[in-house]
Amino acid sequence: MPDPRGRRGARYPAIALLATAAAAVLAGAKSLLAIGEWAADAPQQVLASLGYRPDPLTGVIRPPHGATLRRLLARADGDALDAAIGQYLQHRRPQPGPAAGDRPALRRVIAVDGKTLRGSRTADLPAIALLAAMDHTGSVLAQRQVADKSNEIPAFRPLLDTLDLDGVVITADALHTQHDHGAYLR
Repeated sequence: MPDPRGRRGARYPAIALLATAAAAVLAGAKSLLAIGEWAADAPQQVLASLGYRPDPLTGVIRPPHGATLRRLLARADGDALDAAIGQYLQHRRPQPGPAAGDRPALRRVIAVDGKTLRGSRTADLPAIALLAAMDHTGSVLAQRQVADKSNEIPAFRPLLDTLDLDGVVITADALHTQHDHGAYLR
């Protein structure tokens, strides 16, 4: 994932900052302020595990300020981050089981579904809608934002273009029973 910051003045690695935001959200942080507070309260060994380096003179790891996290999250390319996380999860996915006796080999199954993000609508902007591809172990492999004033149909093919679909069963809503989608998957 490309670092959106300039090289000058970047004290913390971008990967460590993104990992901090993810860890804070997993720990229950629901806002940018809460993410910054979580980082400030994180123990030294947690900060080291996230990828921060200790000061060479004191050996102490200084946590990033909340504003540093906020600026990086505001400037990060969401599509590139989605793609990087999706690739990581695809490499970690378990392989389908082998055939045994009368039982055929297990196939990998990917579900495609769209959701509207709760709380994303403002007075000026409509709610954000995403189309996601998820395997049946619960891992989101890829997702795309659905364009405003559109539906999921135009986002279906670009979403699946990022995935390896050899020998995969795709499930989707009835909305996706389109001739073009069937031809693409075939």
